[in-house]
Amino acid sequence: MEPSSAERLTAAALIAARWHSIQRRKGRVAGPYINHLLEVASLVSRATGGKDLNLVIAALLHDAIEDQGISRADIANQFGDDVASLVEEVTDDKSMPKGVRKRLQVEHAPRISRRAKILKLADKISNVTAIGEDPPPDWPMERQHEYVQWGRDVVRGLRGTSPALEAQFDCTAAEAERLYRGTACLTCREGAT
Repeated sequence: MEPSSAERLTAAALIAARWHSIQRRKGRVAGPYINHLLEVASLVSRATGGKDLNLVIAALLHDAIEDQGISRADIANQFGDDVASLVEEVTDDKSMPKGVRKRLQVEHAPRISRRAKILKLADKISNVTAIGEDPPPDWPMERQHEYVQWGRDVVRGLRGTSPALEAQFDCTAAEAERLYRGTACLTCREGAT
């Protein structure tokens, strides 16, 4: 008997929590990494109206290959080839230097599938939100600015995919910029309510 949607989703959340159990966010709070994965999955679910379960599962697992060395085959065996393909499509090759990986994200963004673009948009929203709200303590304002600008460069290649996520990213990037400069964006805060 095939597992239900709820069983597949909770299995993905549990395995993501296990795979990333010791990983923490880079901010001063150093929150559990699973919070990022859940946030990305929630954004993807809202953007798709909850109609693309495999994409939501891929959102939960999107950093497993890159950060935890989980193989594509392991993901495919547990969650199917579609999920594994989506995860692989948004995975950086960590054997490359960081600068090259960042440049390749910008270059590849326009060419990834529409579903992977939704996932990438959600990931960038979560990451840029973290830079604004809880940046790594050793990141000066200039590095925070560079990260937000790089996020904008990646998102430029994702445009035309999800107007709601694109607008949310724009607001998130503006808010992050205002926060690291010491002022808050009241328009973005009011629009989020």
